[in-house]
Amino acid sequence: MDLILWRHAEAHLLREGQADTQRALTAKGERQAQRMAEWLNQRLAESTRVLVSPALRAQQTARALDRSFRTVAALAPEGTPDDLLAAARWPDSNEPVLVIGHQPTLGFVAARLLAEAERYWSIRKGAVWWLRHREREGVVQVVLQAVQGPDLL
Repeated sequence: MDLILWRHAEAHLLREGQADTQRALTAKGERQAQRMAEWLNQRLAESTRVLVSPALRAQQTARALDRSFRTVAALAPEGTPDDLLAAARWPDSNEPVLVIGHQPTLGFVAARLLAEAERYWSIRKGAVWWLRHREREGVVQVVLQAVQGPDLL
């Protein structure tokens, strides 16, 4: 199973009286989302399930893909690594899963899967971490397939 973690692109700072989930992408964030979407669309299988946080900045990031996606409440900014892994059906999903979400959850998931540790790993805004679960010679492995930031595209 492939699990692709995509942190939403750069968003405006929280304004007084504004809900965190209503922060929109900045102009730079819109460019980041578009560049990363182009990179992903060249590599993602058609069967990829796309799961997205209900936060506006994540929804806007997802729209850059121009693919259908499902909004999952458990992927909201206060979601947990367990929520994310359950939504993705890790490691048992039959198709690749792209999750568009938030820090620190994405970083905690990456650390848990790659290092088997509860650590805070930082994933940059707009960046993708592509993980693959596989079994080789009876040994279960999680392989880091790619890490890509939008500023390098």
